[in-house]
Amino acid sequence: MTVLHSSPRITSNEGVKAALSAALGSMLVEAREEYGEILLTVARDSIEDALRLLRDEHEYQQLMEIAGADYPNRAERFDVVYMLLSLTRNHRIMVKLTTDEATPVPTVTTLWPVAGWLEREVFDMYGVLFAGNPDLRRILTDYGFQGHPQRKDFPLTGYVELRYSEEDKRVVYEPVELAQDLRTFDFMSPWEGADYILPGDEKADITHPGPAPVATTAQTKGPPTVDKPKVTETPADTGAGEPANTVAAKKAPVRKTKAKAPDAPAPTENRPARKPRAKKGDPK
Repeated sequence: MTVLHSSPRITSNEGVKAALSAALGSMLVEAREEYGEILLTVARDSIEDALRLLRDEHEYQQLMEIAGADYPNRAERFDVVYMLLSLTRNHRIMVKLTTDEATPVPTVTTLWPVAGWLEREVFDMYGVLFAGNPDLRRILTDYGFQGHPQRKDFPLTGYVELRYSEEDKRVVYEPVELAQDLRTFDFMSPWEGADYILPGDEKADITHPGPAPVATTAQTKGPPTVDKPKVTETPADTGAGEPANTVAAKKAPVRKTKAKAPDAPAPTENRPARKPRAKKGDPK
């Protein structure tokens, strides 16, 4: 017997964009289909009403995720993306809005309580503010953390480190202290190469046809000068001795030995001692 499910395994996007666009009306900024998904851009101040309509009238019951994206060249640099799932229709859509660092986004915790955690993550990573969130605190970074790690302009290198101070009982920022000797930072891109000679390269052969490092500091020295170069024209120059005895390299013949008969087992109460076998030629 075949059991039929009420919703199809794969739901088509046919007609979805037109129907939702008509339902959202003036709240909709743009609607398009990309990579097999429906993407609806709504006005920032209308996000709560738009998501309530999609939940109550179009059966998108679940808020699966809230994600952020950063486009620093735009006036409203951040995208906030809401991913909705319809369990009855087996269909997903994405709703997004744009905002900047100072303009808060209305919270949707009034629709889905789980949005409180998701909005806190976007706030922590991007710095997007959510008006009405009852507990808008950092959720992934530590107490006292400065900056927002998912922003495109967040620095990845520097001279300051963050650590927890047992003495102060809080997170503190301090200058970087490295245990390695002669360790310094440079902020050049790895593929651009350094404009100075790295430690150890000062001994490189500058007569080599390949590209040689260019010295730009006063401390850099050229290759050391040698009065008499060392050569190995004779065996004495190499330090090698006379060849080894060729006879020693031959393998010694393997001597065959007779296998020794195993000893007879010790007698026990239930088993008497076994007599040794008579050898050929012994008197009986």
